[in-house]
Amino acid sequence: MTEERDNGRPAGGKTEDFLPPLDFSYIVLPLYTQALVKLGLVEDPVKQNLDQNLPFAKRLIDLLDLLKDRTNGRLEPEEEKFLEACLGQLKSHYLERAQILKF
Repeated sequence: MTEERDNGRPAGGKTEDFLPPLDFSYIVLPLYTQALVKLGLVEDPVKQNLDQNLPFAKRLIDLLDLLKDRTNGRLEPEEEKFLEACLGQLKSHYLERAQILKF
């Protein structure tokens, strides 16, 4: 293993690809963003249009719920709050899109 600085770049000034810091949000954000795309709330970056796929969105939400269950009691308070906020938003949007709740 090579010695690294806090910015993810190797010590010694060599220029290499940027490595993001090890952070819990880097696990949550890709699933959260994908769920927003599948809920039709954010444009699909590949298709460049709004694409709604509620079963896929539900699966992504379920994955985040599974992550929450499996990390229960092992997260820092701010990580737990972040995950809860993401799940709350996604569940609310899902219920609205699936016409289970009307807002």
